[in-house]
Amino acid sequence: MFESTTDTDQRPASAERQAERAFSTSVVISGIRCTLAYVVFPFVFPLIGLGTGVGPWIGIPIGLAAMIANVASIRRFHRSAHRLRWPMTVVNVGILGLVTVLLAMDFAELAGGLT
Repeated sequence: MFESTTDTDQRPASAERQAERAFSTSVVISGIRCTLAYVVFPFVFPLIGLGTGVGPWIGIPIGLAAMIANVASIRRFHRSAHRLRWPMTVVNVGILGLVTVLLAMDFAELAGGLT
């Protein structure tokens, strides 16, 4: 019936693959957010003539998407009873913390620019 099963509770191995795919997706989205925050916004945008203040308007939606993807990744790892669910939870929580700091910086920049 199933391709193969995990050692822990006889759940399908495809659930583990889905959990791993969710984690990969969340890391890619978070990586894109960090690349934008630390490379594109401060260096590339000024080189092509885009003004300051554009970053938060792009960074906030991407940061929120990254956070949603990380939470989904944590949930999927735990639902699948993946053998690496706790180490991946720690990694995801760390990424959530970093993205939270970036979002706070974006919101602070928006608040400062609106006054």
